[in-house]
Amino acid sequence: MNNHQEIRDAVARLCNEFPATYWRELDRNRAYPSDFVEKLTTTGYLAILIPEAYGGSGLGISAAAVVLEEIHKNGCNGAACHAQMYTMGTLLKHGSEQQKEFYLPKIASGELRLQAFGVTEPGSGSNTLALSTSARRQEDGSYRVNGQKVWTSRAEHSDLMLLLARTTPREEVARRTGGLSVFLVDMRSAVGNGLEIRPIRTMVNHATTEVFFDNLEIPGNSLLGEEGEGFKYILDGMNAERILIASECLGDSDWFISKAVAYANDRVVFDRPIGQNQGIQFPIAQAYLAAQSAGLMRDRAVELFEAGEPCGEQANMVKYLASEASWQAADMCMQTFGGYGFAEEFDVERKFRETRLYRTAPISNNLVLSYIAEHVLKLPRSY
Repeated sequence: MNNHQEIRDAVARLCNEFPATYWRELDRNRAYPSDFVEKLTTTGYLAILIPEAYGGSGLGISAAAVVLEEIHKNGCNGAACHAQMYTMGTLLKHGSEQQKEFYLPKIASGELRLQAFGVTEPGSGSNTLALSTSARRQEDGSYRVNGQKVWTSRAEHSDLMLLLARTTPREEVARRTGGLSVFLVDMRSAVGNGLEIRPIRTMVNHATTEVFFDNLEIPGNSLLGEEGEGFKYILDGMNAERILIASECLGDSDWFISKAVAYANDRVVFDRPIGQNQGIQFPIAQAYLAAQSAGLMRDRAVELFEAGEPCGEQANMVKYLASEASWQAADMCMQTFGGYGFAEEFDVERKFRETRLYRTAPISNNLVLSYIAEHVLKLPRSY
């Protein structure tokens, strides 16, 4: 994988402008990091995957991966804006030329934000094929949307939403994966006109919400690609999502390990540094081994993705390995700090909460294990 050292150095400098005090204040108030997102936008990092013809950098997923890794490695959090990187792939790959010409330059410049991803529902969870939010085509070619989404993060801070909805009832489809379509919804005019957003307060400052659709009318040109093929389009983007989330986890791992090493060297108890004790040394070394191993799998997944080769196996594996490694590193760091790990001023407890999310989202690690068992190892389907 291309190391993109210049990008790493530049992102690290950018993150220095947003110190720990900035993130602590946001976390206390569950506020959105608008200044941080704006800085990433104006410097072009959120448009890194958009082709140059549309105002972006036209770089590959390896560049996007190191951006997010460095953000987390430097104590910041990319969750407020990472969705733009992996959701725009659906627009890039399946949008019409007219849609790309209209939206991509505005997304690249920051005039429009594409941050919201409406897939999960209260009644379906990770069983995407069971979703019930409907989009019914009207005589004039428009669609009328009804239903509900949940865990739709950043909806209050996004102009556009990538929405997966059912355009054909489940009982009428020939294939179980058919009947779902993807839409690019302009939420600016929709809120209050059939779209309602309700924040969900959680243990992580993630700006997540419930979204309700009540006869929301959207134009026919909101449809991306062919009607009924949306599940396939969403799957296309999930490999990118898993690789990029894994990169954030690798950054978190690096942060926790560096923090623990520094503290273990400096903290003196019983007249010697606590890092002299193998009870402290070994967990740090184990966390480092896990992170390095996950990094190698990330690099392999990126290599396959950029070569246009199938990489579902590697993308799922690295999401699992990296999220488990970051959680191992977080727990290790908390143990190394002892009571001080719970104090806000050291930032360990904040990062501890933030990185725990990735064992559950965007997909549960149990489902990754099911995928590997059934699709890679060819074991019997478990559900």
